[in-house]
Amino acid sequence: MRDTYYSARTGININENKLDLLMLIRLVKNTYQQFSKKGYFQEYFGYNCVDSGNVDGKHGSDIASVIFLKIRKENIWPINNWDGELFGLPEDDVFDMIEFLYDSISKPISGTFHGYNNCGMHYSTFDQDDGQNEYKKEMNLILKDYKDGFELSDEGNIVCLADPGFETLIAANVPSNNPMLHEKINHAIHKFRLQKSSHQDRHDAIRSLADILESLRERAKEVITNKDDGDLFNIANNFAIRHFKAGQKDQYNKPIWYSWMFYFYLATIHAILRFIEIDESKTI
Repeated sequence: MRDTYYSARTGININENKLDLLMLIRLVKNTYQQFSKKGYFQEYFGYNCVDSGNVDGKHGSDIASVIFLKIRKENIWPINNWDGELFGLPEDDVFDMIEFLYDSISKPISGTFHGYNNCGMHYSTFDQDDGQNEYKKEMNLILKDYKDGFELSDEGNIVCLADPGFETLIAANVPSNNPMLHEKINHAIHKFRLQKSSHQDRHDAIRSLADILESLRERAKEVITNKDDGDLFNIANNFAIRHFKAGQKDQYNKPIWYSWMFYFYLATIHAILRFIEIDESKTI
C-alpha cells in the first residue's frame, strides 16, 4: 500500500506532517490493537481462552507490574484504555510504551485453532525479529510525522530523524572489521539522535567522532594529503570540541554548527575507512 496520497504529494493537505500528541496516542493505540488481533502479542501478553480463561504469556499475569518494574510508571496499561484527551497521557509515557511494545512483540508462526465459540488461534511458536521489523515499519510511518520527526531504531529506541539528506549516511555500514570502532561510532550516533539530547550530549557525540578521527590520523596520512588531514583536525581543535584552550571559538550558533560538524565528521570517518579499505585490498 502507498505511503502518501494525492493531496499530501501535491502539498494541498495542510495536515501533512502535522500529528499532535492526541493523534499520536490514537494511532499508537490503533497500531497496537491491529497487531494484537493478529496474535503478535500472545507470546508475551498471553491470550484469553473460552475454556482455559486467561493464559499467561512471558510477562505473566500482571503486565502492569512488569511495566512498572521496567519503566517505573503506573496507570499506562492497558493500552485499550487510552482515550486521547480524557486519558491525559504525556509524550514520554507514549514513547516508553512504544519501546515496551517493541520488546514484547513477535510474529506468530504456528499453533492450534480453537473453534469452540469461535475462540480463535492459540499460537505456540513465534519469530521476534520478524515481528519487531513489521512493528517498527508501521510505527515509523506514524513517528516520522509527529512534531519534527522521530523513528524507532533497529534496537527499538525512539530517536530523532536524521536531518534530510543524511539518512543514508546514518544507516550506512561502517567499512571496518573492528567491532570496537563500530561500537564507538554507533554510540556517538545514538547519543546525537536521542529525543532529548542536550547541547552537551551533542558536543560529546561530536567529540567521540573527533577522537575516532584522531585514532585514524596516522593511517589517514597514508591515504589523504597532509593539507586535508590538517584541515580535518583544525575544525575539531578550533571549535572547542576536543581540548578547550585559549583562542578556541565557543560563541557560535551551536545547533547549526553541531549538526554540520557531526555529519561532517561521520562522513569523513566513512571516507577515510573506505580509502584504508581500498589501500589494504591492493596488498592482498
